[in-house]
Amino acid sequence: MRKRSAVSATSDEPELKGSRRSPTHQFLVGLARGFGGALIFALPMLMTMEMWWLGFYLDRFRLALLLIVNIPLLTLLSHHAGFEATFEWREDLRDALIAYGIGIVASVVVLWIFGIITSEMPLDETIGKIAIQSMPASIGALLGRSQLGGRKVKPEKGTPEETYASELFLMVIGSLFLGLNLAPTEEMVLISYKMTEWQAALLILLSVMLMHGFVYALEFKGESTLGPDTPWWSAFLRFTLAGYMISILVSLYVLWTFGRMDGQAATQILMAVVVLGFPASLGAAAARLIL
Repeated sequence: MRKRSAVSATSDEPELKGSRRSPTHQFLVGLARGFGGALIFALPMLMTMEMWWLGFYLDRFRLALLLIVNIPLLTLLSHHAGFEATFEWREDLRDALIAYGIGIVASVVVLWIFGIITSEMPLDETIGKIAIQSMPASIGALLGRSQLGGRKVKPEKGTPEETYASELFLMVIGSLFLGLNLAPTEEMVLISYKMTEWQAALLILLSVMLMHGFVYALEFKGESTLGPDTPWWSAFLRFTLAGYMISILVSLYVLWTFGRMDGQAATQILMAVVVLGFPASLGAAAARLIL
């Protein structure tokens, strides 16, 4: 059981007006924001040809694993930024399933309007195209409240929301935010072929430097994060390097899921991971802005 702080009596006027709405009205507004968030997050992928083809030929085991992993990911994300304040994990799971539903509906609507799925298409292909798009769309649905100006319930001091593990989890979401948009494209592999080993090393250095700049620019402060007297090397190890490793692992998993490493030599796989790790690391570093 956990608690979240109530809305302050000093909230601004829009907050007060929102608090007078009925629970049903607030929930419907949350659904609308969720649908908008799904479009914001997933529209680049919904309009990417590589994602359409992936839904057709992607290995069904990898696709099923991606969808299964998405459920606990959404549940944890709901714990931080759901449709409304939740107090039990059952409520977070409920929000996660609602977000999944919104992601599926948004994917069906957009893919059908674009003519990507039709009634004449084989059922297996239709399900594959919808399933692969529903994962990023469902994440966007849960992020819809913060993305579209909804009120974020602030955690109480010392609650799990302020832990170091929580910060790392938000970095995972930030990595997915940018990584999922680029991983399916051929450009990730093409760039990795064009780059030399020295350029890859410089890209790693640039990624780490930019991440560290974000760590200080966004002031990762809190009881369990950074204090005003924290030395730079502590922040570098705990957030910058940890965040970069998270972005690399996320990139590795996403590239494997989308089949971008199949038939590639180990060196080429490493290069592709470094290339995708660049936007993924920026997403991880800017997670607080995204969420």
